[in-house]
Amino acid sequence: MENAEVKQEQIRETGSLDLEQGEGKHKIRLLTIIGEIEGHESVAGSTKATKYEHLLPMLAEIEDSDEIEGLLILLNTLGGDIEAGLSIAEMIASLSKPTVSLVLGGSHSIGGPLAVAAKYSFIVPSGTMIIHPVRSNGMFIGVEQSLRNMIRTQDRITRFLAAHSRISQRRLEELMLNPTELVKDVGTLLEGRDAVREGLIDEVGGMSDALLKLHEMIRLERQKKYKNM
Repeated sequence: MENAEVKQEQIRETGSLDLEQGEGKHKIRLLTIIGEIEGHESVAGSTKATKYEHLLPMLAEIEDSDEIEGLLILLNTLGGDIEAGLSIAEMIASLSKPTVSLVLGGSHSIGGPLAVAAKYSFIVPSGTMIIHPVRSNGMFIGVEQSLRNMIRTQDRITRFLAAHSRISQRRLEELMLNPTELVKDVGTLLEGRDAVREGLIDEVGGMSDALLKLHEMIRLERQKKYKNM
């Protein structure tokens, strides 16, 4: 009973859960990234949010743990704070353990780097990803300087996406500036198979496919460790 309560609290507070297959089997950490990626400022109280100050320590714990062998990331996010999203993506990409991501409803905007940061990525057939230029609200004190900074930020995002997937930076920029897809913005909406065809995501699949792939990666990692012993 106490263990069940601990698990419920873990899900409620951090959107994570340890998946155990029994003694001698693989121990996997399940992580959900949903709603808006919250950065230095809190999002509105009624908005679902993923807090980066929760995720960064958890990812460090996963890397340092002798028990956790792999990470499964479920994504359904509209995007959010760019710096927070990139910091989480960089942490995921730097993990030495097997990682698999699964895009469910969508992984839009800064959710793109979060999806491709895993060593292998899946998207369900009805899942979507929106690629669009960096945007900003409010008053600009120095228009030219602000524009340069936005271009540099956009370049950081496209470089990360290209480095962790099979799509080129040039093709990403073409998709970002597409004027025919979105009603109120430039950019491109990619459905599941389109995201795979473009090389952004590795494979179309669901939960069973993602878990099967992660177990396979963990088995290979175990074999490598035994060979090096």
